[in-house]
Amino acid sequence: MQAAARRPAAVQRLRRTDRLNATPHLTAVDDLGLLQALPIAAAIVERAHDRVLRVTAHNDRFVDAVERSTCTASDWDEADCLKAGAIADLVQRFLDGDDPNGELDLKQGEGVASQFFRLKLAPLPKRKAAQRCLLSVVDRTVEVQAERTLRAEMLRDSLTGLPNRLAFSEAIENAGAKVARDLEHAVLVVDMLRFSRINESMGSLAGDELLITFARRLILALRAGDVLARTGGNEFGVLVSLRRGVADALKAAERIQQVMMAPFKLSELEIKVECAIGVALMTAGQDAEELFRNAQFAVKQAKAAGKPQVYEPKQATEARRRFSIETELRRALDKDQLELYYQPLINLKSGEVAGFEALARWTHEDRGEISPTEFIPVAEESGLILHLGRWAMDKAAQTLASWDANAGEKLPCYVGVNLSAIQVARDDIPAMVESTLRSTGLSGERLTLELTESSIVQNPARATRVFDALKALDTTVAMDDFGTGYSSLAYLQRLPIDVLKIDKSFVSGMMVDPDAVAIVRAVLSLAEALGMSTTAEGIETVELATTLATLGCASGQGFYFARPLEAAVALAYFKSRKR
Repeated sequence: MQAAARRPAAVQRLRRTDRLNATPHLTAVDDLGLLQALPIAAAIVERAHDRVLRVTAHNDRFVDAVERSTCTASDWDEADCLKAGAIADLVQRFLDGDDPNGELDLKQGEGVASQFFRLKLAPLPKRKAAQRCLLSVVDRTVEVQAERTLRAEMLRDSLTGLPNRLAFSEAIENAGAKVARDLEHAVLVVDMLRFSRINESMGSLAGDELLITFARRLILALRAGDVLARTGGNEFGVLVSLRRGVADALKAAERIQQVMMAPFKLSELEIKVECAIGVALMTAGQDAEELFRNAQFAVKQAKAAGKPQVYEPKQATEARRRFSIETELRRALDKDQLELYYQPLINLKSGEVAGFEALARWTHEDRGEISPTEFIPVAEESGLILHLGRWAMDKAAQTLASWDANAGEKLPCYVGVNLSAIQVARDDIPAMVESTLRSTGLSGERLTLELTESSIVQNPARATRVFDALKALDTTVAMDDFGTGYSSLAYLQRLPIDVLKIDKSFVSGMMVDPDAVAIVRAVLSLAEALGMSTTAEGIETVELATTLATLGCASGQGFYFARPLEAAVALAYFKSRKR
């Protein structure tokens, strides 16, 4: 108010040009002419030995700028001097060399009536020992308003009108800056399940309508101060404040699920929409993007668990390790850094080696030995199992062919290769096996293909076609880990399965658990009735080997006989047990 009251006098004084015209000082007149030619508001400020700043010349645009800006006008006194203030301080520092940039942004007014100015200083040659500089005033109001409008559009989701991912990240950062103690805020990520199916079946317009309605429902579940944003296609983020820690966060998730219980009405249809909710608790100094990713990770856990999940750092560490192993495994396969070891399968009656099971082994140059129980699931999840499976099939067949060549005859043994359910579902297994047999010169009976029950259950029709095609190549088909899955006995009767491998979980408990003995006896009887052979896994003692042989099990494998061996050692082992 005080600055506004003084503005008219300052403006009137600056509009008086008679003082410059009345004193025909050549340099001053030249300054005025140059300033009038400038396309921007400008003035010349001079500082004498008394350090008083005086405006010695200015153009008409400068007067107009002062008239519009009370901030600028308030720095003038009745003697055309710059008094103490933001502008005067800027000029003093600039002339002293303390602020070489010489720029200052000023704001006038509030709200939609705000005006924005930028002051810039440029050095001028001294005149009569007085220091001088050019002061220009740029009206940035239109520019700033355009920037604000553009930024508002950048931070808004065009469909729902909610803040978008970028705006949500900024809201998290602002909340994080105010955190006085841990767990003061939490981020919830809400993922609308089965949205893609709805979108595909009903069209994108219906999908957009569902998203808008879903967003409105979410708003109903929020408390004052909570922030809702659309962070992805069918993903929403919620920033909530906490008073009772994780209990408040889970309560917020519960409110969201409650408002989603009523069906959504689209056209003539009523659709029940479910959502998965992941929760991540904010800690002091935490990065906003990291916090959001933690909540997204928890969403994946929520989808598997069927209920809201709170982010656990240990699970995320394991996920990062799996991703790291995937990257390293891909590189290892490309560089042929994996090996195949061969575990003997012993004929329990004769004691000779009937065959070998090929098992992949990986020794990482930095991590050391990585267990198959860790890298095989990663390979299946990432799709690398197709590459790994083809490599194992080719390597095992080549090894067996090299043993024949070394012995100078066809050895009376076979090699078993494991096939995952992913391979059966995605790869052309019969074509792969046929190509391997052709390239190595092996006959089909020298290969045993071991499949788990899950490969049958997932797609029985495809499994039947694959099994029939493998039998047409004269290969042996074995069902691995029998008894641990959910296969129907009808599959055993219908499919051309030659061998049942009894899982080690039943075998290892035989000496102490009567039920385990009963299960093994039942499997052996079933196999005999169906004309199948049997192999027991996990034989670790002579008592187990003797008992299984007595019960009629055909062959067995386990640490009692031998651990998985390198190719050359496996061949030597085969020769050593031959009678």
